[in-house]
This record gives sequence, C-alpha cells and structure tokens, in this order.
Amino acid sequence: MSVTDLEVEPSAAQPSPAALQWIERLVSIDTTSRVPNLGLIETVRDEFERRGIASTLIRDRREGWANLFATVPAHDGSTQGGIVLSGHTDVVPVAGQAWDSDPFVPVVRDGKLYGRGTCDMKGFIGTAVALLPEILDRPLAQPIHFALSYDEEIGCVGAPSMIADLRERGYRPAGCIVGEPTGMRTVVAHKGIQTYQCCVRGHAAHSSLTPQGLNAIEYAARLICFIRDIADEFRAQGPYDALFDVPYTTAQTSLIQGGIAINTVPAECTFSFEFRNLPSVSPEGVIARIESYARDTLLPAMRREHADAAIEFLRLSSAPGLDTAEQAAITTLVRSLTGDTERRKVAYGTEAGLFAQAGIPTIVCGPGHIEQAHRANEYVSLEQLATGERFLRQLVEGLVRH
Repeated sequence: MSVTDLEVEPSAAQPSPAALQWIERLVSIDTTSRVPNLGLIETVRDEFERRGIASTLIRDRREGWANLFATVPAHDGSTQGGIVLSGHTDVVPVAGQAWDSDPFVPVVRDGKLYGRGTCDMKGFIGTAVALLPEILDRPLAQPIHFALSYDEEIGCVGAPSMIADLRERGYRPAGCIVGEPTGMRTVVAHKGIQTYQCCVRGHAAHSSLTPQGLNAIEYAARLICFIRDIADEFRAQGPYDALFDVPYTTAQTSLIQGGIAINTVPAECTFSFEFRNLPSVSPEGVIARIESYARDTLLPAMRREHADAAIEFLRLSSAPGLDTAEQAAITTLVRSLTGDTERRKVAYGTEAGLFAQAGIPTIVCGPGHIEQAHRANEYVSLEQLATGERFLRQLVEGLVRH
C-alpha cells in the first residue's frame, strides 16, 4: 500500500496511556533554555537502549547539554533514507508567569494537558518515543530516525552540530518532520531568524565636559534608528508573501544597556537586535547593510570625536528560513496523512530550515497550537495528542514493507 492511499480516520478523543505517560515524564524534567537537558536526553537514550537501539549523543562544549540521534533501521538493517522525527527538548522560562499549577507537574484538566512544554514540544517527542515498541514490531522498508536537540528556543543553537554529525557519518534521510505545534496542519515554509549583539564603544568624560567624551548611547541610537528604517522599508516596499501572517521581513531592537551615571558621558552601549526574513530575502544582505552603515557612516564620525571609537557586532544565532516545494516527497506524504492541502506559511522559526539547508526535505507538523505555547498555563488538548499519535502510526504503516 502506498502512503498516498492512506486515509485519515476521525480523531480519537484520547491519546494512548503510553503516550500520555511519556509526555508527562518528559514535561516533569525541567529543560528550560540555558539549563542542562542531559537528564531528558539520557532518559530517552535509556529507553532506546533498553529496546536494543543505539543512540548517538552529540554534546555541547558545556557540560550537561546534548543532542540525541537514533535510528530504527529498516527490516534489512539499512539506515539510509527514511524519515527523521525531529523535536527540541528545551522549553522557555516560566519566571514571571502566573500559573494555576506547577508548570513542571503536568496535570490533565477539562481534556487538556497542562505544563511547560506540553505543547512546545514534548507532546510530539513523548508520543514518538511511546510508539517505539510498535515501530520495532513492524517490518520497515525504510528506517525511522529520531533527532532531539537542545537550545532551540534561544536561536536553534544545538541542532547544527547534530546535522553536521549526520553529514560526517554519511546519513542521508529522505525527509524530515519537525513536530512543532501546528494543529496537525502542514506547514511548508517559515521565516529565517538572525539575532545579533552590537557594542558601541565611546569615551567617558564628566558630563560638564561633553566635548572631551564620546557618547556611545547617542551613536548606538543612530544605529538602532537605522535598523528601524530598514524595517520600515521592508514594510512599505516588500518583497511580500501574502501566505505569511506578517507578509514581509521584520527587524527590531529588543535589549539595550549603557551608561553608568547621569553625569557621565557613556563610554559603552550594548544592544541586541533581530530580523526575521522571508525565505526569498538574503539575511547576509540585511546584516551587510547594517554593518556598512556602522563602518562607513557612523564610525568615521565617531573617530573624529575620539580615535579609540569602535563598533563591534556579534552574531548570537542564525536559523535559515524554510520553503519546501509542493512537489517534494515529504510534502506529498504528510499531506496524504493529514488530509490538509492548504499551502501554509508561518512567521516563527524552527529547526526545519537547518535540515532543509543540509539537503533533507523538511516540513513542520505537530500537535497543539503555537498560541498555547510560551504562555502561562501552556497546554495541549488530548484530542490534538490523539490526532498526532494517529498521524505517526499511519506514517509508520506507510513505511512498512508490503
């Protein structure tokens, strides 16, 4: 039976007990970004090893952070081709949010599973891990790969090393499904995201002697306004893609720090900014414009005031956009399993662009809705989890040798 012949059954109201138990187990492990995720990774690794499947941990330079990659081979032992099920293990912070229950003690209320990460995206990961016994029990014609990453929420930091490791070991998956919350609808494109820190260095002086100093905040403000001008230009002139909810490239400055006292000319100002580009817009071109303005316009003016002036940029994170072709096999496969034919694009970023950039056709599809993520009382409905579980079962069946 071809995967295109599969029919989607009506959604069950409840996920299986095994899936729910695994999701709850993962949610109970605090993997807030910048907190080590190794406890969760080792929990999943131990489950794979218990069932005879070896896992590879790709560790960060910091102690306690790791990606995990594991493969359930095809019936003939092959590990080439197949589908990657990808998810990030980190979650956003809960500080300052008013939760009605402990965010790391998952609880079911009114048909919804509450807890940090239930929606984004331990619901997908837990469901996939829970299906491992069923996957092992089927004669797969193609392998199924599991790819779990760290620190996605702070800019897709962990996945690049895992993808590089796959390349080095000669893995060539035929497709990838990133299980971010999409309401189990097919997402074929998303924006890229680039984040930078900029440090503007001036010269301190007493504020009564301002001509002897160089005000770093004032020059930083000019650069910030230039970034806003670029954002306004994209908004007014495009390019546009009407399928995105925000149909143009955006940019903003989100953090700033500078100065030490009201009566001191500030010697330093540091700010962070981001831009989210349409897949058709070159991120290199955007940052080149910003760096050129700093280098060719601002810096000469600053050095006329003080020779030691400097402007330094540090790239914090970079994740490419995604734009998967309708003709790609992974698109056809997921559409056949979901029954969703709408061409859908989203403004938020995922790790899907990284897999696609590595030559692995990728789409985004998972249980829950992005509006329910990152907020207090994050939840995923049990119905969504059940739909996601059925989707993965059908995916497995489509990869079975007939």
